[in-house]
Amino acid sequence: MATKRDYYEVLGVNKSATDDELKKAYRKLAKKYHPDANPDNKQEAEAKFKEVNEAYENLSDPQKRRMYDQFGTVDPQGFGGAGGPFGGQGGYYSYSSSDFGDFGDLGDIFSSFFGGGFGGRASARRQTGPRKGVDLELRMEITFEEAFLGVEKEVIITRDETCDTCHGSGAKPGTSKMKCTTCQGTGQVTQVQNTILGQMQTRRTCTTCHGTGEIIQEPCENCRGKGTVRKQPKVKIQIPAGIDDNQTVILRGEGEVGENGGPKGDLRIVIRMKRHNIYTRKGNNVFCEVPVTITQATLGAELEIPMVDGSKETYKIPEGTQTGSKFTLRNKGFKSVNSNNVGDLIFTVVVQTPKKLTKEQRELLTQLAKTMNEQPPVKKRGLFG
Repeated sequence: MATKRDYYEVLGVNKSATDDELKKAYRKLAKKYHPDANPDNKQEAEAKFKEVNEAYENLSDPQKRRMYDQFGTVDPQGFGGAGGPFGGQGGYYSYSSSDFGDFGDLGDIFSSFFGGGFGGRASARRQTGPRKGVDLELRMEITFEEAFLGVEKEVIITRDETCDTCHGSGAKPGTSKMKCTTCQGTGQVTQVQNTILGQMQTRRTCTTCHGTGEIIQEPCENCRGKGTVRKQPKVKIQIPAGIDDNQTVILRGEGEVGENGGPKGDLRIVIRMKRHNIYTRKGNNVFCEVPVTITQATLGAELEIPMVDGSKETYKIPEGTQTGSKFTLRNKGFKSVNSNNVGDLIFTVVVQTPKKLTKEQRELLTQLAKTMNEQPPVKKRGLFG
């Protein structure tokens, strides 16, 4: 029998993931493993794509998710119901792990065959062991210049933090947690069913302590037994020079607090760069247009080109420069975030034609035209004469 991976593991989320976190994880993986996006490895991608779809289909359904969390499967026939693979030879009866006697390893044996659907010691360790906190994500808009130079920002985020009163225990100061008497501190309750194959065990999360193995008799008044409180701290974010639109800055340990002594999650900041009215960006190169007069284009001229950082660079354009001509200032573009490479600034010359002339200017231009033997353009005949 093929072993199925844990649905939460497939999607890369915790069991406490919200509907939005499930949906986000699903969309990311579905895009990654879509067969059309993997033409060189279509068969393997298709298998993973189906696995991701199956996991999301079951976890996005509240009823199926509750069944999966409790029994490790969404198929009610898989646990001794009428017509199930183990028949209906008898009902369940419950007891704690300390009362389990001679069948202590039976659940682990079936776990190895059925992919953990029958619980086991490993699942109990995962339930009560340290878990990293949930990552947080926010979007931040910065200017073109801030992306070019880098900038430090300060934001206010909302997250759970360890309670200062009970220091995360959830118990009232001066008291402590007690071992759960229902599961004897294991966080798991074992059930045995009589089937045609004999007695079989399954394990589920203890409903008394919700899998923690401990009971709080006197909850902390500040956090009400949660061990965490909701806060809105200020966080400083260093945006590196050269960052591009839709790139992400990650602050380690600035996410939600971990569970059971696990590390904090991370804070992910997705950058959105505002459009500029002069400059555009492509890769690490900066592009802009520089207007020049007819005489500057004709005779050549030294131009002062404005840089993104506010400075100016002198550049001499040659005689007879035509509108649309492009010139490059080396290493005046964006820095690369991941290397020492620096882009260029490329400007396009746009020759401006004067709209209003004085009488003297018009006469001078007329004389110039005569010396150059200029003739008005000949109107070509139409295609059909």
